[in-house]
Formats: sequence, C-alpha cells, structure tokens
Amino acid sequence: MSNTPPNSRAVDDSRARAVSRDQITQMVDAVERVVLGKRTQVRLALACLFAGGHLLIEDLPGMGKTTLARTLSTVLGFSFKRIQFTSDLLPADIIGASVFDRERGAFEFQPGPVFAQVVLADEINRATPKAQSALLEAMEERQVSADGVTMPLPAPFFVIATQNPASQAGTFALPESQLDRFLMRIELGYPDQKAERQMLMGQDPRRFIDRLDAVIDLPALQRIQCQVEQIFVSDSLIDYLQRLLDFSRQSSDFNCGLSPRGAQALKRASQAWALMEGRDYVIPEDLQRVLPAVAEHRLRGASDHSGHRGVSLARLLADAVDVTE
Repeated sequence: MSNTPPNSRAVDDSRARAVSRDQITQMVDAVERVVLGKRTQVRLALACLFAGGHLLIEDLPGMGKTTLARTLSTVLGFSFKRIQFTSDLLPADIIGASVFDRERGAFEFQPGPVFAQVVLADEINRATPKAQSALLEAMEERQVSADGVTMPLPAPFFVIATQNPASQAGTFALPESQLDRFLMRIELGYPDQKAERQMLMGQDPRRFIDRLDAVIDLPALQRIQCQVEQIFVSDSLIDYLQRLLDFSRQSSDFNCGLSPRGAQALKRASQAWALMEGRDYVIPEDLQRVLPAVAEHRLRGASDHSGHRGVSLARLLADAVDVTE
C-alpha cells in the first residue's frame, strides 16, 4: 500500500499529464513542419498510437499518405521498416523465412521487415489477400508464427498502412477481418489554399523529414499509453457508447454493426483524445470526434454493394440519445 497521500498522488498525476501534453504538442508541431495544414489528421494518428492501435491512411495517390507515415516514424525515433506491397508479394517477404546455414548445417530464421517497432505497409491493398493475411496475427497478437515457432514482435508495435481507394486500378479490397484490426482509418484530403501555397512558394516539405529529431522515447510513450488507460469513463458515457453500438447493430442502414473489438477501439480512442485535450475524463464530444475514424471503415451500408465503407454516421449520432457529463 502506498504511503503517498492521495492529494500528493493527484498532484503527481497532474504534473505527469502536463509533461505528456507538452510532448504531444511537440510531436504534433514537428509533424506539421512536413505535413502542412493537417493538424486534425496528425492528432488522430497520434491518438491511434497512444491508444495502442494501428492506423490505416486511405486517399488518392500523391496526397501525402507515405509522407505522414515516414514523418511519424522519424518523430517517434523507433526502429522503422517499410514494406512496399505489390501483387507478387509473398507472406515470407513480410514475416521472414528460414535459410539454410552451410556452416552450421541447419536452417536459421531470417526475420522479415515486420520485426520493427514502426512498420509502414505502403499501398497495402495492392497486394493479394494471401500477402495481406500475413499481418493478421502480427497486428492482433503482436507476434508471428513461422515453422511452428511463435516469435514476439518488438514493443511498441505500430502498423501504419496506406491504401488507395478501391476504385483505383490494381487494388484488392481489404477483407473485414483485416479492416477491423485497424483502430483508425483517416483521410488526408486536398490541402487548403494557404498550406498548398506554402508548399508551392517554398521548398518541398519532405526535405525536412531527415532534419527532424525524435521527440519521444519508449518510456515516455509507455507512460502516455498508461495515462490513456487511466482516463475516467463514466457510466453515462458507457451508456451513450452502448446506444451507438446497439443502433449500428439493429439499424437497417448497415449490413452489420460494430464488433466488440470496434467497441473497445471507440472507448480507447476517446480516452486518448481526452488526454490530448488535457482532461482526465471522457466527454461525449471526445467520442463523437473519434467516431468517424474508428467506425466508418468497420461499417458498410446495407444498400452498398461496391465495397465502399465510408458510411455517413450522421444518423448514427442523431439516433443515439446524447448525455451530459
């Protein structure tokens, strides 16, 4: 049992959160030096990391998806590997393979690029489903199995995947089981006029990536992730979350509702957003803010047979009874 008075612990927790907020602000500012005018998307990407999830960035070619992923990895300062997904990619190209060692006279496992703390799965939907499935165990269990042996992956293990819209040529739609393993999906969209003019009038912002310094280390990230878990979620907020879940599962608007994994993702993402907003408790606006990024890729409209999952959540929010703190 701790001998620290409750008030002292509260002060220490408050100071720790203040330090974490300063680090978070530094990270956002550093990424924005390269990815101009996308502060909301940058904050969502970091919230995904702080919540312990994986991130999917979907947009047209040339919108900065890979640039955002590379910049995040630089600011984090962790080990980084990039996998360029192509139609001829094999699972062994991701996980690794056993190679015969002549000197030892035995097979030795050579780890693939998935054995890194930050893994960029670039254009993930250009690979076949067989290659895509190589990430399923890694993303869910933080481990991989090869030759009957299970091997843990480094901590943290953060997958940032990019994909082009399904309407683009040469793409393979990600199955629901794969999509559900991404805590968030975000889109960057076109830059506003101010940001685009800044890019056109100055140097290519991508040149700044190699000049960025790491802003956070592993202990600091683990501290932030621990703080996210401690963010208070009231019973009324849980009631609100369950109303959203029930509507998604019962409404004729959707083929199927949010899964229990999706429910947990919504809660964790809301806690991460509340922490980034400087609060130690979640309010409905936190959940509403992260809902599109967490839920849209998990839902498909009942009348939509094209594979597009960007379902509007306006009715989902409107039909769930709002709550106050």
